[in-house]
Amino acid sequence: MCRLKKICFVVLILGLYYSCANKSGEKKQNTPAEPEPEQQQPNIVFILSDDQSWTDYGFMGDENIETPRLDQFAAESLTFQKSYVPTPLCSPSLATIITGLYPKDHGVLGNDKVYDRSGNRKKNRAEAYKPVISAFEKQTTLPDLLKDKGYLSFQTGKWWHGNHKIGGFDYGMTHGNPNNGGRHGDFGLQIGRKGLDTINSCLNLAAKEKKPFFLWYAPFLPHQPHTPPQRLLDKYLKKTDSEYVAKYWAMCEWFDETCGQLFDMIEEKGQMENTLFVYVCDNGWVQEPNKNTYVETSKRAPYDLGIRTPIMYKWKGKITPKMDNETITSSIDMVPTVLDILGIDKPKNLPGVSVLDEKALKNRKGIFGEVYAHDFDTIENSMFYNMAIFPPYKIIVPDPIRKKDEVVQLFNIEEDPFEKNNIAEANPDIVKDLKEKIKVFRTE
Repeated sequence: MCRLKKICFVVLILGLYYSCANKSGEKKQNTPAEPEPEQQQPNIVFILSDDQSWTDYGFMGDENIETPRLDQFAAESLTFQKSYVPTPLCSPSLATIITGLYPKDHGVLGNDKVYDRSGNRKKNRAEAYKPVISAFEKQTTLPDLLKDKGYLSFQTGKWWHGNHKIGGFDYGMTHGNPNNGGRHGDFGLQIGRKGLDTINSCLNLAAKEKKPFFLWYAPFLPHQPHTPPQRLLDKYLKKTDSEYVAKYWAMCEWFDETCGQLFDMIEEKGQMENTLFVYVCDNGWVQEPNKNTYVETSKRAPYDLGIRTPIMYKWKGKITPKMDNETITSSIDMVPTVLDILGIDKPKNLPGVSVLDEKALKNRKGIFGEVYAHDFDTIENSMFYNMAIFPPYKIIVPDPIRKKDEVVQLFNIEEDPFEKNNIAEANPDIVKDLKEKIKVFRTE
């Protein structure tokens, strides 16, 4: 079976490579030359880290993990250090990034639809998830919006929603077939961990067809399994007594190295000055030092260790670099920002704003978050928490049924960024106001 999977992977990659090569080599007959655009459209690259705390970068102040390429990238970007994803779990977070919608609106609430975990679990999971994929296919994604501008869209890495074409991508590594390992990326999960050859082939296709490209680079890094190169593991074993922590730290640097390889590839192709890069992490992760898992206040939790992330925008010569440690932004802003840059009208159902629109950022007073069950059903019976972040305050409201033993929590995240001091009882008016804002948000 392992040999069969390897053969399938080779066939898929070769198929993608030769598909790109053959398509680019087709001769166009009796086709008039297309007029030159008034302004060259930038390529767009989304770089997504997978399971990494907002603290775990050199430029965010970590003194153990070395991330030189991302540190340089942050210095060259409009970097928002206090940014968020709306939910602390991979699949719904990625669905937000590609649609610009909150989970309540795009419908992907967790990683799996509730399914029978007895018997053939793979088959049962796939059958239960089919309606989720069908519903998500009706959503308008960023690749869909880019088609009229002539973009080629490429998917690599994590992807939960069936075949890459469900997301509007022209080419991709994820087949999504549950009978051949399809769930959250299948062959796409090899990108970064086993080089960037597929990306190189895709960028060559875009160059040959003289089209701008959108690249989704969402490697399975630093996500488990934590299997870093031995040279990196040896390096971090000298910094901590915990092998689990050393492996995680090494994975963070390995991810950083792959980002550097991607930057170098685009630079070598002469595309660096005409490429917009956007960086975000899908959700947080804090490594347990004594076992191979995460601490309960990080992934899947409503705390900042689960949903806070730096978000960075770089377009050399076009976006002024700035390290912003005050403005709150969200992954719901990524799609609107790209559309703003390209002069595409933002669909009315998108709640985010362009981060280049300083007035819009200033007028928006806050953002929201949602946490649902990992295995979800409907919104009504899967809700765990609602959050509202209106600086300096953040409120966490537990569901009265599924989290009935928990209390409302209010934090001043400017004074208490690690949410140690619940000030809800001392501030009933603030609690009431933020709960009302959540009520309005839920009905929009």
